[in-house]
Amino acid sequence: QWQVVESGRGLVQSGGSLRLSCAVSGFTLDVAAIGWFRQAPGKEREGVSCIGSNGLYTNYASSVKGRFTVSRDSVKNTVYLQMNSLKPEDTAVYFCAADQSTLGDMCARRSPDTYDYWGQGTQVTVSS
Repeated sequence: QWQVVESGRGLVQSGGSLRLSCAVSGFTLDVAAIGWFRQAPGKEREGVSCIGSNGLYTNYASSVKGRFTVSRDSVKNTVYLQMNSLKPEDTAVYFCAADQSTLGDMCARRSPDTYDYWGQGTQVTVSS
């Protein structure tokens, strides 16, 4: 059974850093793209970043490009989202999700409907 579980929730000050983890089980990272999404109160879910199943292709929302980095450890079956220079507008519940149909050198950051398996979400709060 495919599962994804986020961890790394926290409260940080503006300008601080936080690393989120997405541990997957029931499959290996070479058979799924992994996406990071976030949802703030009253807002739609936003695709933040994703990494392709080959581990080489990554994609970022313009709002986080240059501040966030997605990476993975295939041995640990874990994907990370390193978030630096955090801003209050980054405050949201962050989700990771697995997409079993998008393989290789691509990932669908802007298409949450493409993702089949979702974690429960983890809260990130950035204070000003």
